[in-house]
Amino acid sequence: MPTVARWWRTRSDPQRIELYTRWSYYSVLVTLPVFVLLAVAPDWASDSRWLPILLAAATLLTAAAALELTRRGFADRAAPPDRGALAVAVAAGLATIGTALAVTAEGPSPAMSWVAGLVGVEVLLALSVSTATRWLLAGTAVTALLTTVVALLDGNPPLAAAVLGTSIAVAVASMTLAFRFTVWILDVVVEMDRSRGVQLQLAVAEERLRFARDLHDVMGRNLSAIAVKSQLAGELVRRQRPGAADEVADISRIAEQSLREVRDVVRGYRGTDLAGELAGARSVLRAAGIACTVTGEEAGAALPEPVQVALGWVVREAVTNVLRHSSAGECAVTLTAGDPVQLRVENDGVGSGGGGGRGNGLRGLSERLAAASGQLSAGREGDRFVVVARVPVRAVEEVR
Repeated sequence: MPTVARWWRTRSDPQRIELYTRWSYYSVLVTLPVFVLLAVAPDWASDSRWLPILLAAATLLTAAAALELTRRGFADRAAPPDRGALAVAVAAGLATIGTALAVTAEGPSPAMSWVAGLVGVEVLLALSVSTATRWLLAGTAVTALLTTVVALLDGNPPLAAAVLGTSIAVAVASMTLAFRFTVWILDVVVEMDRSRGVQLQLAVAEERLRFARDLHDVMGRNLSAIAVKSQLAGELVRRQRPGAADEVADISRIAEQSLREVRDVVRGYRGTDLAGELAGARSVLRAAGIACTVTGEEAGAALPEPVQVALGWVVREAVTNVLRHSSAGECAVTLTAGDPVQLRVENDGVGSGGGGGRGNGLRGLSERLAAASGQLSAGREGDRFVVVARVPVRAVEEVR
């Protein structure tokens, strides 16, 4: 049982919903032979040895064809239903109804209409995975007509047959549309998960563009100036004119200035600020639908800058892991002042990548904290994944 629970926790929310929906279909479809037997058994009146075998074979074939239709529908919900499996399901369903009529006693019985309704709901449920609602309603109308005809053939009066067929059709429509609604919910969840991934990719692409733009703005003019002055200095040297040394000195000055500006760009791109990272974590997690609580944020303002930088990296990496590798519903960030200062990030969505092993990000954090005499621990605590960073304040101040 713990293995099954652990396997279930490693599934994402869309995967869990798809598994639930898929096996809800399967569990209902495989019960058709049982329900047909229960419907036919009270009115059984045949001594033939072959009719029971034929009835069992027809119901099993109908269920197998419906299961195949359902499986292919979940594999590709945009594709039309497989015509071969659909033809087999319809033919086997009609054989089931005909055999059921042959083995029952003479006289009116609502059981035969329910057999027709069971066959209809079997086929319609299989189609509901990838078929539009309007076609399912059309299939429900066909089921109503079929159950009415079966009721008439079974000896029911016309009015009673019509009422019976209508009531069964309403039940079939309700069940089919309910299952169709679950498929629609699955499609919505999958699309939301895909949109979330696209948003993260766009955020990364936007940050790359910003860095490229800043780097171009900083380096473009300076490199152009260096190129022009280099040509001028070379020309002055060839003509043996004064001023070449001044141009070379100017080139050196521009190069040093460019180096400082590039460092400023990289620092702005890679640098971290604890208050900014905590605010950003709260914003991005809530935007992703994850409840976020931050405790002790005010204590971070009094920390030395190296400690804030180290802990800012921890917040950034931990929140990134929550977004990318877990199915968390809530995340808590707790900053505890002291010596050492402690930062604790925990979430309730231990996923396939949010649990056991240490990835490159966590290893990189360990190295950064080690440079500041800090320590990092990460792992499961029950059904939660916890990252704890400790940085000694006094040791950092002594280094400074």
